[in-house]
Amino acid sequence: MTVTEGYLDAPVFGIVSETAAELGVRAFVIGGYVRDCFLGRQNKDIDIVVEGSGIALAEAVAERVRAHVSVFRNFGTAMLRYQGTEVEFVGARKESYHRESRKPIVEDGTLEEDQLRRDFTINAMAFSLQKEDFGALIDPFGGIRDLVSGVIRTPLEPDQTYSDDPLRMLRAIRFQAKLSTPEHPFRIVPESLDSMRRNRERLAILSRERIVEELNKMLVTDRPSQAFRVMDETGLLEQFLPQLVQLKGVETVEGKGHKENFSHTLQVLDNVAAAEVAAIREGRLKDYEPELDGDGWVESVRTEPNVWLRWAALLHDIAKPVTKRFVPGTGWTFHGHDAVGAKMVPRIFRELKMPQNEKMKYVQKLVGLHLRPIALVDEEVTDSAVRRLLFDAGNDIDDLMILCDADITSKNPAKVARLHRNFELVREKLVEVEAKDALRNWKNPISGDYVMEVFGIPPCQEIGLIKETVKEAILDGVIPNEFEAADRLMRQRAAELGLKPVH
Repeated sequence: MTVTEGYLDAPVFGIVSETAAELGVRAFVIGGYVRDCFLGRQNKDIDIVVEGSGIALAEAVAERVRAHVSVFRNFGTAMLRYQGTEVEFVGARKESYHRESRKPIVEDGTLEEDQLRRDFTINAMAFSLQKEDFGALIDPFGGIRDLVSGVIRTPLEPDQTYSDDPLRMLRAIRFQAKLSTPEHPFRIVPESLDSMRRNRERLAILSRERIVEELNKMLVTDRPSQAFRVMDETGLLEQFLPQLVQLKGVETVEGKGHKENFSHTLQVLDNVAAAEVAAIREGRLKDYEPELDGDGWVESVRTEPNVWLRWAALLHDIAKPVTKRFVPGTGWTFHGHDAVGAKMVPRIFRELKMPQNEKMKYVQKLVGLHLRPIALVDEEVTDSAVRRLLFDAGNDIDDLMILCDADITSKNPAKVARLHRNFELVREKLVEVEAKDALRNWKNPISGDYVMEVFGIPPCQEIGLIKETVKEAILDGVIPNEFEAADRLMRQRAAELGLKPVH
């Protein structure tokens, strides 16, 4: 493992060094930027710790480079952006905690005291910005050793670190997932895992928003399953997402067992992550935002993982424990777990203080639809079935297909290969029908206002019946997706209902 060459060559480091000397204070680069230098990872966030006032140094640097500085006096921090990099300044400090809160009592301190309060040894390393030893590594807890070994440990005894701030338990798991690669995996030391088990109930002092913030960062890693396995093994997962823990275990009756749904869910989550990353790399995924004016959509190429797609993967089988039934002669069934799961999503989001907006509705939609494409694999792929899938999924059809493809898991390689081949036929049919019928985000050619105008009627039940007839006819392929054909059918159905055009 070698330091990335030029890690302190950026002009901002020299500017901070000179400005600190003029102010008579000592400044150091600390934390994630230092860690990522040794890992060869790009990092656009720089943390500067100052033995003195971090705000004063930030303001002086901002004046020198003519940048805007944001000051957060309640936290003793300041931040500025310079040449595409975010630089945050804070005074060196020492901390102490009350047991009922993760908010520390802060006092001015030295660099050594500041390093001691850091969460993990790999995040406690610092580079000096003093002219006399510019770039020197200050590593009192063996962070370099732990980076080489792929170890995540705390500078202090883990019970103190995790009890003081229980969010650090989730951060440890997140860093393990984030930093691990197939060539260089990371692990949390056993004494830390034991401490997490002892301190798991300390998560109760955290806001759900902070917990979800860490979960979201875990979900967008390359292999998020490892984070959820560690959270389960340490008892943390049950503290905030017990519905997921209830997926664990296999029940056997009459010699028949069902799939272990917890492991299956985590496999699907990893499959989704791999498929989405590949699709992003190849530029195959689109994102859609409603137009500010009009009723169309603004289309863009996706460049970052969609955390809500990962949530849909995590929750897609969440209702299996409550829908599980054993049918003699047939075995285990989970009938309706897609629909029941969709109904569970809003409550889970509320419990976690997550948004109740279109993001939740997106997850709910994917959970509710996740069996539909799979059902098409086992049946004749008709135009009608594909039209209905496109109608129901809209712009989320591509993400739904990623989820459904990822849901094909089995210990039988031949079965998996067969299902994937059949699934490709569904994809081809989707492209064909979409090109012909334009049903993605389809809107009925016949509006309620138009029906009222033609037949001179107020809002009434008949309008809904007419619109439903037109919709079903288009989805079934009885009439083309065109206004003229829809208008003829509207008039025919209206006549059956006893309505006559007023002109």
